Amino acid sequence: MNTVLLFLRHNAIKVRYVLHKKLRQTYRISHKTLEFTCLLIGASLVSLFSLGFAKLADLGLEWNAHWTQQYPIAVWFILPCGLALLTWFIAKYTPYVGGSGIPQVIASLSLPHHANKNRLVAFGQTLWKIPLTFLAMLIGASVGREGPSVQIGAAVMLWWGNLCRKYGVAFNGLSANELMATGAAGGLAAAFNAPLAGVIFAIEELGRGVLLRWERRVLLGVLAAGFILVAIEGNNPYFPTYQGVTDMPYLCLWVLVCGAVSGVSGGIFGRLLIKGAAGTFPFCRHWIRKHPIFTAIILGLILTALGVYTNGQTYGTGYQVVTQALDGQAVQSDIGIMKLFATVGTYWTGIAGGIFTPALTIGAGLGVQVAAFTDGSVDQRLLVLLCMAAFLAGATQSPVTASVIVMEMTGCQPVLIWLLICCLISSIISRQFNPKPFYHMAAGRFRQRIKEETQKDMKENP
Repeated sequence: MNTVLLFLRHNAIKVRYVLHKKLRQTYRISHKTLEFTCLLIGASLVSLFSLGFAKLADLGLEWNAHWTQQYPIAVWFILPCGLALLTWFIAKYTPYVGGSGIPQVIASLSLPHHANKNRLVAFGQTLWKIPLTFLAMLIGASVGREGPSVQIGAAVMLWWGNLCRKYGVAFNGLSANELMATGAAGGLAAAFNAPLAGVIFAIEELGRGVLLRWERRVLLGVLAAGFILVAIEGNNPYFPTYQGVTDMPYLCLWVLVCGAVSGVSGGIFGRLLIKGAAGTFPFCRHWIRKHPIFTAIILGLILTALGVYTNGQTYGTGYQVVTQALDGQAVQSDIGIMKLFATVGTYWTGIAGGIFTPALTIGAGLGVQVAAFTDGSVDQRLLVLLCMAAFLAGATQSPVTASVIVMEMTGCQPVLIWLLICCLISSIISRQFNPKPFYHMAAGRFRQRIKEETQKDMKENP
């Protein structure tokens, strides 16, 4: 009898242990499932913000095309005054949303962990990027929405991650840097409808000089943001699908030419952006820094003149120019240079807006100019494609990101290897003009500003 009782007791303890072990495993599985669900929710929020921003930006571009054609004289008043108003507002109320948005994210990633680390991507202030970029497009500034989408994505994911961690739901193992990187790269993937490009951007651009753990959750979050937008909007390239040739006689020579032209112009472009108006015109540096509003008005008049000269093609992103050039249609031969000056002038004002899509437009214009020298013996569409990627690589010095983005945006997978070679050539040449990548040089200024504010806060509140 005692033996039977001992046997039953032993089995009961064993069953209890097995049940306890299974319950623990079930809890772990549930916790992982919950964290993965929260990651998908965060990626969905990034995608939805990017989608809403895209729709608003398209509306701003559409309205701009309408009113500038209906009231051509009004452009001479609205664009300069609008730039001055935006410059004043950003400097006074939202000092961290000016410019592209990518430098702010890079600066935040490289800052040490203290109270001001996330100030550059604070959720409440960063959301101002959406209406301010919309207004910039509405008045005719040469800006894009992709760079701002990166900063917005970082702010949204960081806010969501902090909310989940506050209530102990998920993300306890992810740092602020990893949350920001996930949202930023996801924002780019959603903005360009290019999930793979988002991953490459995270590794090549955001991870440059910053220690980040590229664990499975980060990469899944980036891909999820891109694929969720694909599920909503469909698997459609950002630009029309490339229909040009994929091979031609002396292709290596044309790749070298496009890489060299884009590398020189991209290096000069990046150098002008980082030097600013005061650095480019040292003889009136003091006046420019003392009177930013009047400087914005003067730059606005120059932008208006460029817009009138090009029949409005330098306004906004330049999407139509790229579309026509990729389709082999005739495009104004000097549109690339005009768009370069318009984008530099816009950036010098300090208003919110990115340079990604304008840079692609500049590259497309350069491709048209290169094709003009061939007298039609070379397919313009392929040269435009090569110069688009190469100029973006020259401006950002991120050749892999540039080639993959253009490949996904145009669906030109057979030409990817030539895009990559052209981008590498351009990036190498660009470094001779601008040794440090533009985004990282701009990030250094934001980082220095935050450090100065932190030191000031410490002195006031020891």
